[in-house]
Amino acid sequence: MKLDILAIGAHPDDIELSCAGTLAKEISKGKKAGILDLTQGELGTRGSKELRAVEAKNAAEILGVSIRENLEMKDGFFINDKEHQLQVIQKIRKYRPDIVLCNAIDDRHIDHGKGSRLVSDACFLSGLRKIETHDENQVQSPWRPRLVLHYIQWKSLTPDIVVDISGYMDTKMKSVLAYTSQFYDKNSKEPSTPISSDNFLNSIRYRAADLGRIIGVDHAEGFTVERYAAVDSIFDLI
Repeated sequence: MKLDILAIGAHPDDIELSCAGTLAKEISKGKKAGILDLTQGELGTRGSKELRAVEAKNAAEILGVSIRENLEMKDGFFINDKEHQLQVIQKIRKYRPDIVLCNAIDDRHIDHGKGSRLVSDACFLSGLRKIETHDENQVQSPWRPRLVLHYIQWKSLTPDIVVDISGYMDTKMKSVLAYTSQFYDKNSKEPSTPISSDNFLNSIRYRAADLGRIIGVDHAEGFTVERYAAVDSIFDLI
């Protein structure tokens, strides 16, 4: 299956929190999108990796993605080395996305920055013919995504690109709330975390609303880029 977009996150819920509106919008327009989680989020204070897997499946169904896979790297301890790069390369070559969305270049959680660099490096290396990978006992062809975008997470980074997601905010929030173990629930007996507060849950909406305000729409999501994003016409910017 060839995907138009492959969204990759260090943990289940990274995608939903950061770029689910963009995915939902593009899927509604007929694009094929998939999600690749690097870890199972097993070090998370709340819930368990088994529960997170169920939540991730539910969120994927809400968004309507074509595939969701988990590489089961070690939460908190994966590194950007050959072994981990090859795991990501194999998936990039399998699904041949034109666009890859990945973790923030700098963030509070150490896995986010690591995930950002790992995926970025893998996207480049995936285009090198002399790196051999296999899928179902077949040698894979090289593939390099045309564009890598880094979504914005905990830190309020300045975006290079802002995507209008007006009309898709409710879908985004439904996908976030699929992670019942992780986010605000006044009846929960689980320990409090930085993302389990009511304020954090509200911040997802007000960040999207603020980015939307800046570009003159209801809601938006922001991304940073590694290279100039080209357009065919200046009218594409309107």
